[in-house]
Amino acid sequence: MSTTVDEAGARRPTTPSPPGPPPTPRDRVPHTIPPLIRRNTILLALTQAFVGMGNQTTPTIAPIIVVQMLGSATLSGLGSSILGLSRLIIAFPVGWLTDRYGRKAGLMLGLWLSLIGTLILGSAMIVGSFALVVVGLVVFGMGVGAAQQLRLAAADMFVPGRRGEGLGYVLTGSMIGAVAAPVLFWGGEMLAGVTGQDRVTGIWFLAPVIIVPSMLLVLLVRPDPKTIAQNLEQYYPGYVAPPSERAPAPRGSRVRAWLRNYPLTTAFASSFAALGTMTMMMAMTALALDHHGYGLTLISVSASLHTIGMFGFSIPFGRLSDTYGRRNIMLVGNVVIALGSIFVGTSPDYFVITLGTFLVGVGWSCVNVSSSALITEVVGPSERGRAIGLSDTISQASTIVLPLAAGPLVEWAGLPTLAVVTFLVLVGPIIMLARLREPSPGQYAHGPKAEPAM
Repeated sequence: MSTTVDEAGARRPTTPSPPGPPPTPRDRVPHTIPPLIRRNTILLALTQAFVGMGNQTTPTIAPIIVVQMLGSATLSGLGSSILGLSRLIIAFPVGWLTDRYGRKAGLMLGLWLSLIGTLILGSAMIVGSFALVVVGLVVFGMGVGAAQQLRLAAADMFVPGRRGEGLGYVLTGSMIGAVAAPVLFWGGEMLAGVTGQDRVTGIWFLAPVIIVPSMLLVLLVRPDPKTIAQNLEQYYPGYVAPPSERAPAPRGSRVRAWLRNYPLTTAFASSFAALGTMTMMMAMTALALDHHGYGLTLISVSASLHTIGMFGFSIPFGRLSDTYGRRNIMLVGNVVIALGSIFVGTSPDYFVITLGTFLVGVGWSCVNVSSSALITEVVGPSERGRAIGLSDTISQASTIVLPLAAGPLVEWAGLPTLAVVTFLVLVGPIIMLARLREPSPGQYAHGPKAEPAM
């Protein structure tokens, strides 16, 4: 037994300290959010609100546009699949752009593409050209895909121990957009009534009213979030950045290494399943509600509640993932998505379907916040844009396949088949998450160990 010497010189046995939890890593010690970070976070959250308000229009009314122009529900998922393909195309290139020139460059590109896309879509509805609709959906979808780098801009500005929370602050901005989106739909219908155009046409010409202010907000963000991420120690006194955040990015592509990294592949697979099933549900339920005679305003209310589920709880989910780990919150999210799919697929009632889509949104939120935080913990600031882009590329692939397959399935066997498809898609990610070892939040025990974030 070890001993100590008291003031009188007598040697006394020491009492061993009781075992306790391991010390908190220095990079995860709670830190106060600096004023500049708060300011930038508010600006990005407001941008997310405007972007979310505009983005909600397309997945909600794209199936209606397709059926209206083609006269069949068989290809009702085509609009969502086009959007998914567009986002897939832009995801990795815009990630490269943000890694090289900063996050603001990617965000501005996305907003400009969104603006151009809305004008093309509005013009397409006036002339009745489905080919022009497809072009507009592609351009708008690329803009939406580029704007996904907003969540990376948020994560960049926060230390690891508060990164989930930081993501939550910005993503919650979409809830404001969800609440305001029915106003855009209502205004579009009123404008169409005055001008004598189709009810959908006016919505596209009102969208620029919310896109242009978003551009101004992005320009006010200073310095660029990537610069903050590379110098977190300057903004958070006492913070010690891990070597992974200080090292320069290596040359060459890292995609192959990321795909061999078990925590990253688990995050990619979870995002694929969550986004794909959610997109499939939204594409089919909007069409079902329209078929039952509900107007665009009521459909928008249902979609807005779904979007509230997607973003309204981002802050608590982010904090929970910071406290209890990314793995656990992603598991909860997958279970909630499965539950929501049952409600959507087994009832014709408006309120039950709306509850189901709300739960699907809640489950996706759990996965989105946690998987995004996980990626930023494994990959450093100089490469995060591409890593997030790779994740978006993989997940957007599901938004092409699943909605397109859902149309024929629903016509053949009815909406209950959506719940079956959801369960089949979620099985793989749930198994992967069950095997993911996360001894403490943001720390992953897998060998060979993940290559350090650069």
